[in-house]
This record gives sequence, C-alpha cells and structure tokens, in this order.
Amino acid sequence: MELIVNGQKQELEARTIEEVVIHFGLEGRPVVVEADGTVLTKEQWATAEVRPMMKIELVHFVGGG
Repeated sequence: MELIVNGQKQELEARTIEEVVIHFGLEGRPVVVEADGTVLTKEQWATAEVRPMMKIELVHFVGGG
C-alpha cells in the first residue's frame, strides 16, 4: 500500500505502525512516531493499523559530536 513516510511516498506491505518501524530498521531504537498528526506511544504501534496514503513521521535520534 502507498504511504507517505517523512514526506515521501513509499510502497510498503505493512499492516501496522510497528511493521513500518521494523521495515525502516528502527526497532529497538529511540523513535517517535506520528501518524496522521497523532503521536503514538510504543505500546500503540502493534495495534495501530495503517491505511492507504496515511502520513507517518518517524523521528529517531542519533548521537554524535
């Protein structure tokens, strides 16, 4: 299905937000997820279903100096 992730159209076979996070290799990292304007807690990811053209923002933190 087509989703908009971080402002770019993506074709993903994902049913939940958790599957989107896994697709981008962000599981186990500090990540903030916003879906259609709503920030989701990590506990919500497994049950939050994605819909075609859903706008998802994935914000992850990287260290450095």
